[in-house]
Amino acid sequence: VQLQACGGGLVQAGGSLRLSCAASGLIVSINNMGWYRQAPGKQRELVASITPSGSTNYADTVNGRFTISRDNAKVNTVVLQMNILKSEDTAVYYCKANVRTYRATNHYWGQGAQVTVSS
Repeated sequence: VQLQACGGGLVQAGGSLRLSCAASGLIVSINNMGWYRQAPGKQRELVASITPSGSTNYADTVNGRFTISRDNAKVNTVVLQMNILKSEDTAVYYCKANVRTYRATNHYWGQGAQVTVSS
């Protein structure tokens, strides 16, 4: 199983960015998918997650500014729309998925996507 993250980049404060994460491989089903972030010198933290039924959960710091959703046009893909970005949102963002394969159910991580917000 592989998680491919796309998006990120450099944006001014108040701007928007979009991250996407696509899971591929011998997947039977995907449970929760989510985005985490890690800023320099800080622990990795949950940003947002979504269940198979579409229920979402957000960190208080991003609630109302970020939206996680499933990309209905692409299989096993979630999108994180980030609006009204702040300098404190600067971090490496990681996609995570709880994936059931024919052998087991495990957590998988994608490669990080750098998000830099300039003030």
